Amino acid sequence: MLLRVTMGLALAETLLLAGVLLAWADRVAGGRLLAAFLLAIAAWIAGNELPNWFGPGVETLALHVLATAPLTSALFFHFCVVFCRAPLGRRWIVAAYGLGGIAALVSQVLLPAHFSDHPDVGRLATAEPAAVITSISWVVLGVAGVGVLLRTLMRAPAGDGRGPARAQVAAVTASCLWGLACLCGYLIALMDWPLYPFPLLAFPLYPLMLVYGILRYGVFVANVWAGRALVWTLLLAAGIAIVGLMPLVLPFESRWLNGLAVAAGCLALNGPVRRFVQRLIYPGGEVSAQDLRDWRELLQTADSAEDLGGRASLLLSRRLGTPVDVTIEDTRTTDELDGTAPRRPALVMRRDGPRWTPQWRGWEAAPPGQRHVAELFATVLADAALGVEQSRQRAARERERQIQERLAELGALAATVAHDIRNPLNIIGMAVAMAPTETRQEVGTQVARIAHLASDLLDYAKPWKLQRERTELRALVEALIRRQPGARLSPRWPEHLWTESLDPRRIEQALINLLENARGASDASGGPGVEVDVDVDDATLRLHVCDHGAGVPEDLRERLFEPFASRSPGGTGLGLAIVARIAQAHDGRALLTDRPPWRTCFTLELPR
Repeated sequence: MLLRVTMGLALAETLLLAGVLLAWADRVAGGRLLAAFLLAIAAWIAGNELPNWFGPGVETLALHVLATAPLTSALFFHFCVVFCRAPLGRRWIVAAYGLGGIAALVSQVLLPAHFSDHPDVGRLATAEPAAVITSISWVVLGVAGVGVLLRTLMRAPAGDGRGPARAQVAAVTASCLWGLACLCGYLIALMDWPLYPFPLLAFPLYPLMLVYGILRYGVFVANVWAGRALVWTLLLAAGIAIVGLMPLVLPFESRWLNGLAVAAGCLALNGPVRRFVQRLIYPGGEVSAQDLRDWRELLQTADSAEDLGGRASLLLSRRLGTPVDVTIEDTRTTDELDGTAPRRPALVMRRDGPRWTPQWRGWEAAPPGQRHVAELFATVLADAALGVEQSRQRAARERERQIQERLAELGALAATVAHDIRNPLNIIGMAVAMAPTETRQEVGTQVARIAHLASDLLDYAKPWKLQRERTELRALVEALIRRQPGARLSPRWPEHLWTESLDPRRIEQALINLLENARGASDASGGPGVEVDVDVDDATLRLHVCDHGAGVPEDLRERLFEPFASRSPGGTGLGLAIVARIAQAHDGRALLTDRPPWRTCFTLELPR
C-alpha cells in the first residue's frame, strides 16, 4: 500500500512539474524537452502501476506503455545536449531518436516482458530474454546523456552568467544519480533479494530535484516555493519528533498536551528553521563591512561601463548563487526594457539626474534577504558607475583641451602661412602672365592647390560655431549629387527626411569632401560610381558614401581621420580630418565601415 501511494504521488508530482516547466520554458535551455521527458517518466510510472491500480485486465496496455522507454532515454539525451550546449552535431540527435525509435517499435511488436506477483511491489514487470536488445538501447542513451552532463560539469564556469553554471549542471547530475539509486528498488525486487525495495520510497524526490536543480538558477519563484516546502517539511518532522518523545516525558498519554507541545515547539522553531532554510537555499544572504570594501575595490578599478557591468554581473551572480545580468547605462529605453521578459534576474543602472539608480527586472519573487544583498550591492555599483563616468568625462575634457591647444597652435600657424603666402602667389601668377599657355596653366594649377591648402588649414584650425536649423536632408543631398557626376542616391532614402539640429552648411561641406574622395577612387579604378545611402532610427542618423575604388590600406585605417594621414592626388590631406571634426561638432562621429558589396564606405553618424 505504501508503494502504491508513493508511486501515485510521484506520477501526480511529475505531471505537475511538467506543466510548471512548460510555463517557464523560455527561462530554461531545453525547458520544453525536459517537460517532454517528465511526461515520458509519468508514462513509465503509469505503465508500472496500472496493473496494481486496475487489475490484470490492463497488463497488455501497460506493457505497450513501458515499451516506449527507449524514446524516453532519447529525450533525456537530447535534453542533456541542449541544456549543456554540448558541441554535438544534429546527426547525433537524429541517431539517438533513430535508435530509440527502432527499439521502441521492436518492443511494441514483441512485448518482451510479463507481469508477475511480488510480495512487496505487487504486480512487477519482468523482462524476457528478447528484451535484452531493446534494453541495451535505452541504457546506452541514458549513459550517453549522463556522459554529456559529466563532461560539461568538468568544463563549466563557476557562475559567470554565460551558463550553464557548474552548480546548475551538478544539481542536474546529482538528481539523475538519485533517480538511478531509487530505481535500485526495482532491482531488489527483480533479483528477489530478501529486502524491502525501500529506495522506491524516495523516487518522488527525483523529478522534484531535477526540476528545482534547473529552475533554482533561473526562476526566483522556484526558490520561494522550495523554501516554503522545506520549512513546512522540517516543522512537520519536528512535530512528529515531539509526539514521539512525549511518552518519554509524560507518564500518561494526553492528546491535548501532545497537541500543545507540538504547537509550542513549531512556534518556537519557526524562526530558526526559516533562517536556516534561507541560508541553505540562498547562501551569502548577509553582507559585512568587509564585503562592501571588497566590492568597492573590485568595481572601482573598472575602466569602462562595459567592464564595470561584466565585473558586477560576475560578483553578484557568485554572491547570490544564480546568474544575474548587470547592465550599466543600457541604450534601450525603459519601455522597451519593461516589455521584454528576462530569461534571468537583471539589474540595470540608469542615469537619473546627478545620480545612478537601479532598475530591477525579474526580482518580483526574490526573498527579502537576497533582495537586500542586491540593493546594498547596487549602492556600491552606483558609486562605481559615477566614478567611471567622471573618469570618462575627465579623459574627454583632457582630450578636448589637448585638441584645442593643437588647434590654436595650428590656427596661428595657418593664419601666418595664409597671410604670408598670398603675396608670393600673386607675384608668381603675374610673373607668368606672358609665359606660354601650358606654363600658365601648370603654374595656375599649382597656385590654386597651394591656396586650397591654406584655405583648408584655416578652416580646420579656426574655432567653429554651428548654425543649427531645420533642414530637409534629402533635398540637400540631391542638390549635391547633381553637381557630382557619377554619384547617385540610394533607393532606401525616404521621400522626405527632416532634421532639427544640424548645420546644413557644415554637413554639405563634409559630404562634398566624401563625395570628391569617392569619385576620385571610383574614377581611378573604373568602378561603377558612388552611392549615398541612409539609415535612420529614433536617435541616430547615418549617412553612407560608398564607392568601388581600391579600398583603404590596412596601415591607414587606424589614423585615417588624422590631419595629413592620407592624401589623394591633388588633395591637401585635410579633407577627412575636416569631415571628422564636423561630425564631432555635431556630437557624432565619422567612421570607415564595411557595407558589402561596396569596397569602401565612409559613414557620418549623427544624432537626430
